Amino acid sequence: MSVFTTVTPDELAAWLKNYDLGTLVELKGIAAGIENTNYFVTTTHGRYVLTLFEKLTAAELPFYLNLMAHLARHGVPCPAPIAARSGGYLGALNGKPASLVTRLAGHDLLNPTPADCAKVGNVLARLHIAGQGYGVHMENPRGPAWWRAALPTLLPFLDADDAAMLRTQVERPSPLDHGGLQTHALPNHELPNYELPNYQLPQGAIHADLFRDNVLFHDGEVAGVIDFYFACTGALLYDVAITVNDWCFQPDSRLDPARTEALLAGYHAVRPFTDAERGAWTTMLRLGALRFWVSRLYDFHLPRPGELTHAKDPGHFQRLLRSHVAHETVLPVLPR
Repeated sequence: MSVFTTVTPDELAAWLKNYDLGTLVELKGIAAGIENTNYFVTTTHGRYVLTLFEKLTAAELPFYLNLMAHLARHGVPCPAPIAARSGGYLGALNGKPASLVTRLAGHDLLNPTPADCAKVGNVLARLHIAGQGYGVHMENPRGPAWWRAALPTLLPFLDADDAAMLRTQVERPSPLDHGGLQTHALPNHELPNYELPNYQLPQGAIHADLFRDNVLFHDGEVAGVIDFYFACTGALLYDVAITVNDWCFQPDSRLDPARTEALLAGYHAVRPFTDAERGAWTTMLRLGALRFWVSRLYDFHLPRPGELTHAKDPGHFQRLLRSHVAHETVLPVLPR
């Protein structure tokens, strides 16, 4: 949600003629985030968010925009894409693919309580259930194949210990490989004859980036889930792990037990966890931390030029990953 591509009020006013949204009242750049250019847009008809896509192509974007429309139709609180007069959700502005979505009320939470986490778990489960009916497949753009491709570029930026840890974790066999259709528990490399028990984990459309700044609260309730542009098809449990890693971490890089159990209980009340998911929980927490350590390293050391941009600290997820490697976390047994 940074501004890489500048849009002037005059440029946007001309572009808005493709929509039945009235006339432009205000245009304001959004500083948070690191992937796309985003603006708040106010017209005489309402409030919207304009996104110019800096990496995703026009061919890739229908997956995300149609997913958001699908989820909104199924009662998931998320931005609804706005169709142009031509009928499509996607246009082009200043040489970039562009879209408008509804702007939701609310704000993100810096210090969530267990009750807040339970509500996040609940809405994530609703998203997963609705997403299983979407029926369109998308490989994870920031999955293990991307980690391995990025590894040689990142290693020179790290000290010896961190480089060794990153190489070990990225090069281990991953339960997210093989398109996520068949998953495995990871082997202990000190036991070369260790057999990999198979787990069939529930799959579907996942958000894959449900951090605190991507959930809006209003009057104590979840008012919106935003920023779907890392969404993909994958293991639902991986999405839960990514969410827990952000919503439930403590300053010591361990998970807070009360918030973790509340989020998992809120999720489980809507979509109960399977026995296979219980067996894969520790692995998914580790992989969720690894994914964001790799991507934050990449964005920190290889930034793109842009206005109002900032790269987030990769060290946070390095410490969280180290904690998950050192401590096994058990998925609590929750009532069905």
